[in-house]
Amino acid sequence: MSGAVFDYARPADLAEALAMGAETGSMYLAGGTDLLPLWKVRAEALGRVVDISRLPLAEIMAGTSLQLGALSTLSEVATDPTVNARWPLIAEAIKASASGQVRNMATVGGALLQRTRCAYFRNDALPCNKREPGSGCGARTGENRGHALFGASEACVATHPSDLAVALTALDAEVLVAHSGGKRRVPAVDLYRLPGETPQLDTVLEPGELIAAVEVPEGGGARSTYLKVRDRASFEFAVVSVAAVLRVEDERIAHVRLVAGGVASRPWRLAQCEAALLGQRPTQAVFEGAAALAVEGAQPLEHNGFKIELLQRAVRRALDTVGGTT
Repeated sequence: MSGAVFDYARPADLAEALAMGAETGSMYLAGGTDLLPLWKVRAEALGRVVDISRLPLAEIMAGTSLQLGALSTLSEVATDPTVNARWPLIAEAIKASASGQVRNMATVGGALLQRTRCAYFRNDALPCNKREPGSGCGARTGENRGHALFGASEACVATHPSDLAVALTALDAEVLVAHSGGKRRVPAVDLYRLPGETPQLDTVLEPGELIAAVEVPEGGGARSTYLKVRDRASFEFAVVSVAAVLRVEDERIAHVRLVAGGVASRPWRLAQCEAALLGQRPTQAVFEGAAALAVEGAQPLEHNGFKIELLQRAVRRALDTVGGTT
């Protein structure tokens, strides 16, 4: 099985790539680990592929902040000594992703823009508003074990698959987006849309825009961890994941970020948990109380109600790790 034929172009520089990408039917290609499988199952209709893999966007630079070029591979980032020493959460999340072979090809930009693993989206014989607007959401009343607890709509209950996106959101990263007029910055937490009535639109990127880099601020002495719960030990997407970042000053929690994956169409910031933790002592009782708040607002479906307790337990375990109570 494969999609229809498409044209192929390799731009000489970023300006040419942006001009090509802005034309109707064009899509950017880097590592191809998600786009080409989607084309094969006809989940993406490609008019022209714009190959950006040779553009100079692969540098990893560290100073007071970390900048990851969008074309740096996941393997390059995960094995970078500075990333492991100063931003270990990024390396942890990447190492929990895919397989070594895929990480050798997949890029930072592609990892952030990969599309849902929902079986209804990736099978053109099934109804999916994300793939074919107006066709319905088969997952709402069908098999929805892996689907969203938060932020879903009548039109879509799919979840976002990226481990890296969860970690970057917890680290308050910004995405540098290139367009024909220059560049703009988008906080990682704001990169993804909720489905609403337009689930076919995954991100806030405009036609022709591409991710050029990701910038991550210094951690400020915070501890971090990435916990991923999945159905098998490797090459599997999260049922639930949690990225936790916590800094203690004068025996009180001075900074905390908790972001869940596998539960929404974007990395889901657990703001109620964070608010309950700020200013508190990092004790087991405090962590237990905060973890209980992780599911406020959850709307489980017929087959994914087990994620309620799973998310609470994952948050508690992550807090125990970063808080030094384990």
